[in-house]
Amino acid sequence: MKISFADIDAVVFDLGNVLIEIDFHRVFVHWAQHAQCPAEQIAERYAHDHHYEKHERGEINAHEYFAALRESLGIDISDEQFLDGWNQIFVGEVPSIRQLTSQYAALFPIYAFSNSNESHKAVWLPRYAQILQPFKQVFVSSDIGKRKPETDAYFHVAKTIDVEPDRILSVSYTHLRAHES
Repeated sequence: MKISFADIDAVVFDLGNVLIEIDFHRVFVHWAQHAQCPAEQIAERYAHDHHYEKHERGEINAHEYFAALRESLGIDISDEQFLDGWNQIFVGEVPSIRQLTSQYAALFPIYAFSNSNESHKAVWLPRYAQILQPFKQVFVSSDIGKRKPETDAYFHVAKTIDVEPDRILSVSYTHLRAHES
């Protein structure tokens, strides 16, 4: 599908693996070191379950999420060890993304929308402040109480930026990979 710039009033970028490279395996390795078990065991047991989604909506805090993880992963590590591992997810800036965001920012207002939580936000917001600087606003699921792919989340963003949903270009991991091919 060809995109006509005449049909776009705003661009919304995903954060994870679009602006900032993330790697869950780094998290599993860190937790496994503390739990003294194989990282593969943790990876096999880990799921983006309802506790994960509640955490991303801000409905439960990190302490409550880590308690659920202790049970689902079958490991007994401290909240501090969970948090330290949890924040190992961030690898760095996605290569060449600044060029793309600059190109779009020259034509449209740009925004970011991330399924994220307060613990992660406390890390990525200051660490990647420079890459986030051209964005008019960064929407975070734990702040708005809604997460992607829930339709309500997208409507919230559209209403807040006062742009009709069908006039917003969404730049996701899938979108970027399709254009690289």
